[in-house]
Amino acid sequence: MEKQKLWGGRFTGATDPVMEKFNASIHYDKRMWREDVQGSKAYVKAIQKVGLVTEDECKLILSGLEKVADEWECGKFEIKETDEDIHTANERRLKELIGITASKLHTGRSRNDQVSTDMRLWMKNALPELGAEVQNFMSVIITRAKQEIDVLMPGYTHLQRAQPIRWSHWLLSYGWMLKRDIERMLGLQTRVSSLTLGSGALAGNPFPIDRKSLATDLGFMEVSGNSLDAVSDRDFVAEFLFWASMLGTHLSRWAEDLILYSSKEFGFVTLADAYSTGSSLMPQKKNADSLELIRGKAGRMFGHCSGFMMTLKGVPSTYNKDLQEDKEAMFDVYDTLLGVIKVATGVLSTLKIYGDKMRQALSPEMLATDIAYYLVRKGIPFREAHGLSGMCVALAEKKQCPLSSLSLEDFKSVSEEFTDNILSIWNYEMSVDQYNVYGGTGKESVTAQIENLQSWLEQLQYR
Repeated sequence: MEKQKLWGGRFTGATDPVMEKFNASIHYDKRMWREDVQGSKAYVKAIQKVGLVTEDECKLILSGLEKVADEWECGKFEIKETDEDIHTANERRLKELIGITASKLHTGRSRNDQVSTDMRLWMKNALPELGAEVQNFMSVIITRAKQEIDVLMPGYTHLQRAQPIRWSHWLLSYGWMLKRDIERMLGLQTRVSSLTLGSGALAGNPFPIDRKSLATDLGFMEVSGNSLDAVSDRDFVAEFLFWASMLGTHLSRWAEDLILYSSKEFGFVTLADAYSTGSSLMPQKKNADSLELIRGKAGRMFGHCSGFMMTLKGVPSTYNKDLQEDKEAMFDVYDTLLGVIKVATGVLSTLKIYGDKMRQALSPEMLATDIAYYLVRKGIPFREAHGLSGMCVALAEKKQCPLSSLSLEDFKSVSEEFTDNILSIWNYEMSVDQYNVYGGTGKESVTAQIENLQSWLEQLQYR
């Protein structure tokens, strides 16, 4: 059994079965079978060009790799106990199919540069899939923002009613967060696209293979510059985990808002039954479990990120086995995030809003700042105007009446700068539409936001 291992020649004793299981990664890294075959095909062509295998041997290896890929594709590939990882499994099966010629494939190559290459290829394919799902979610945000632009709602700071805003403005606030997330992902795509194959175990490749040509064959933008760094570089994994954690955090905040808005205390929205669950005890309950899971899974993703950073911080230079912890974190975060984005898109696509309840939640004291702005427009310094507005609020509280019920005489008792047109400020649409500077909640500004995000999405291209 030991002689079948890629590293078995130096050892004479058997490996403890417990250690065999502890050491193996095949049960999760097998999902990179396609990338492993892809990398091996390119590599055998590279070593054929420098005479390490003949043209016939190259064709035989390529033919064998095609058969290995077909077995994986059809679900017929049989994993053996000796298959420590996907690289071992594929090479073992290749040798069974074509014989001793398969042993030439690994010439000059180490699993250290091989696994890094496989992971980078995998992530190069995975990122656009995630990006496309984020795009879909953004498209739903933009569509709803267009359709529901006239719906007003309370804006909150410290979870207290602050100023009136447009529902569309709230929606678009998450659209801008997602835009930043996609931009970060585009930067990550560039950094992932660096070929590490040809770095060997740590010192490089002793044969004159053309790494730039190899990079082109595999779709990489550049080749790594230092073999010691290349075999241990997991920055792209850490960056992916952070990127996913940041995106997950944005979606968690979005979910938290909607959890509040869907409660009886707010009553602004209702989730479709397809994204809700009930209680096993209380038949009246309709729980926003989809949103709660989105919120919870953000913590799961960040846990992988912080855990992997702790793994990396103590690893000395070049490859060490600690780095095997990279793949489970990478795969689980990818699977988790993909599910989170799809569910979020479904929730928002089917969400029912209650514009009347949102409007009913608006109250005159939310226009207290407008009183200050009224005075500023009369030439009073803002700090003084702010104080006078606060005195108006205090007066309404003393009289136990809404701010909008104060008379002109009441206002004049605070300041003679108030005239009869102060009584016309109690208009929520007018209040909202004064914020038309770009980025604000006024209708013109929100319309511009919609147009800009839509244009950006239409021009978006993945590398």
